[in-house]
Amino acid sequence: MVSDFRCFRYVFSWCFLINACYFAVCSFAEDRFTRGQSIRDGDIIISGGEIFALGFFSPQDSGLRYVGIWHYRTTNESVVWVANRERPISGNGGVLTIGNNGNLVIMNGNGDEVWSSNLTVPSSNSTATLMDTGNLILHENENSNRVLWQSFDHPTDTYLPEMKVHFSDEETRVFTSWRSAIDPSPGNYSMGVDGRGRPQIVIWEGMNRRWTSGHWNGLIFTGIPGIRAMYLSGFRVLNDHNGSYFTYTQSDSSDLIKFRLSWEGVEQQERWIDERNQWVPIQSHPLDECERYNICGPFGKCNQTDEIKCRCLEGFVPTDTDEWSRGNRSGGCTRRTNLQCDTDAFVEVQNVKLPDFVGHVGPEDIEDCENMCLQNCSCIAYAFVSGINCMIWYQDLVDVQQLVDGGSSLFIRRARSELGGKNDVTRTVVVTSAVVGGFLVCVLIWLLLKRNKKCSGISNGNEMPRVSPSGEFSRDFSGPSDISVEGQQATGSELAMYNFNIVAAATGNFSSENKLGQGGFGHVYKGTLPGGQEIAVKRLSRKSGQGLEEFKNEIMLIAKLQHRNLVRLLGCCIEAEEKLLLYEYMPNKSLDSYLFDSDKKSQLDWIKRFSIIEGIARGLVYLHRDSRLRIIHRDLKASNVLLDEEMNPKISDFGMARIFGGNQNEANTNRVVGTFGYMAPEYAMEGLFSIKSDVYSFGVLLLEIIIGRRNNSFRSTEYPNIIGYAWDLWEGGKAIELVDQSILKSCPEEQVLRCVHVGMLCVQDIAARRPNMPAVVLMLESENATLPVPRRPTFVSMRHNLDDNAWTENQDGVSSNNVTLSVILGR
Repeated sequence: MVSDFRCFRYVFSWCFLINACYFAVCSFAEDRFTRGQSIRDGDIIISGGEIFALGFFSPQDSGLRYVGIWHYRTTNESVVWVANRERPISGNGGVLTIGNNGNLVIMNGNGDEVWSSNLTVPSSNSTATLMDTGNLILHENENSNRVLWQSFDHPTDTYLPEMKVHFSDEETRVFTSWRSAIDPSPGNYSMGVDGRGRPQIVIWEGMNRRWTSGHWNGLIFTGIPGIRAMYLSGFRVLNDHNGSYFTYTQSDSSDLIKFRLSWEGVEQQERWIDERNQWVPIQSHPLDECERYNICGPFGKCNQTDEIKCRCLEGFVPTDTDEWSRGNRSGGCTRRTNLQCDTDAFVEVQNVKLPDFVGHVGPEDIEDCENMCLQNCSCIAYAFVSGINCMIWYQDLVDVQQLVDGGSSLFIRRARSELGGKNDVTRTVVVTSAVVGGFLVCVLIWLLLKRNKKCSGISNGNEMPRVSPSGEFSRDFSGPSDISVEGQQATGSELAMYNFNIVAAATGNFSSENKLGQGGFGHVYKGTLPGGQEIAVKRLSRKSGQGLEEFKNEIMLIAKLQHRNLVRLLGCCIEAEEKLLLYEYMPNKSLDSYLFDSDKKSQLDWIKRFSIIEGIARGLVYLHRDSRLRIIHRDLKASNVLLDEEMNPKISDFGMARIFGGNQNEANTNRVVGTFGYMAPEYAMEGLFSIKSDVYSFGVLLLEIIIGRRNNSFRSTEYPNIIGYAWDLWEGGKAIELVDQSILKSCPEEQVLRCVHVGMLCVQDIAARRPNMPAVVLMLESENATLPVPRRPTFVSMRHNLDDNAWTENQDGVSSNNVTLSVILGR
């Protein structure tokens, strides 16, 4: 029952003075009040589940009083709704009550009405209830479910789960920011939905667009970098009697989640973390320069990873060259060559945020979509997006952003004369080249097969036969390979072929005494060749998940790579069902054999560990940038880093690696391979991989080297993985506590903290936020390098849903969902 508890006011005043509380702390016993009852300044009501509270509050450093709703159990600023935001009350005499006409009203100390729910159909028995969703509902009476008014229909700056945001085929502004951090009155920024074409979230600054989310495809907003359907699976578009609306349902109802438009014009999704006693941002937009709306003008494209952010789309030039050179790119670009309509063609631009103001959205397939655009001389570009289908633009292409992670393909109309055309002569040359090339390859294969149908021996003392690692020396290597660079088969130095009997003798017939380790693709043995050279032999199991393609991959790649931090492949053997790889022998086996062994880890002091970190980083720089091929390893982990006699690291196991063409930045696969815990989120969930996938794996490995524990050793703790554990200590200013206790005394604190910082940058969810490996090396080795602030990885709070057996060491197996787990313990 509601009453005027003066003692509660005393308790409130005491709490405010002692703890600098943001809100009143006195409450009614119930979550509702009826006509004749009042909420006086100093009293609050609390929702049934004690999630939200309603009452009077003052912003920090302000004496003005407002009626608002906030999260009850949080101590930080968490007001989610304000009633009288334009008419605050001076003094503590305010009252919230239900008036004689059934309306919710707020009155100041003089009895003047400063705010009302303004019901058009009043009820003399109306009842107000604060729900656990944060919604204040005015019912017709205490026993009725009829809603007369609700705060969810009149939001201020915050969107809460279960709230409905209705939209139509025009712009709908729903949320308005505070004027400042201490002033809840309406500010200069608003947020809502533009329902034209396909709905998208928009932030406006005054009357101008500040940011757009990109078009909704039924699962995600396509223009948000790095967005994953898994992260935002709670968003849905539904329909009711008022039309279409967005709503968000939490996967875990116990979480406190909110989406807030800050007074600075930034939309932030935040989650309350009890352990930290604070709201933690999950994502924010706009976050960087390229997310600002149309920063490069019409027909311009912004790329945050480029030193020069704004460039014209291909085929376009700056509208005002002088202004463009001075850094003012708002004027955008214009066509270099005018369109001819009937002879035009399309050029594909990949991985972009699609332009704003789509002119047509229809069910056409991709061919019909192209034809529709081609037949209309006003059509400028088209796209075909899963979940949307055909999209066509008839006006200037604005707000185009190059995305490293995600995005769509945009087909831009260009004059065919500018593209050089595809005439009959060109087609004839292409066809002729293909036929001649194919004939020559067949002849080469025939000659090689005739010369040596099986692996040639070396026991007779003759010169060892050599063969190009292109994959054409044996029938076992015939057929297509997915390892190619811009359509050309990989070629490189020659590789020694060994006789199976020689390899068997060198390893004591693959005896258990010579076994170095095992993994998902077979066993690794130590051997000694007749000349005394020590080798490590990888013998693929007949049940191996690594097939002929992976075997070809490893041979072709490693044979070409020469770097002090990459393992050297000496040769191979293929005979019947046997497939063997011969490597240089690493006497200290693999990094994990020291790092995770309680008796041996102390041998890796900080100087050695930092040297190993640097070596691995330099090896990746060579793979990503400095080698003739651009290679993504895809399975970097401690067991795939070998140590030579001087404990220098050498990256090994290239069975999962892929070659990229010169201009290729990202690829997609339906067969995700590698090891869980080291996979970047975009790769594990959607099969997207790039050099930034290796950067993520390096970040996990870097943290393992510092902490001296396996990533998956945290599964039985409060943390889902090593990233969550490291982030909590780093963010709390306790990063030095991460260091392996066995080497703590030998660690220079500044260098360790820099390494942890680099690790946090490498494991960020969004690939575009991660540094590349040259930048990582610079940050590791330069004491004066300025390191950016990383964003908290949301993936750290998401546990994997695999069976525990998938994490068991020494297993040869393939998980469901086509995810290969490869664990090789030693060499």
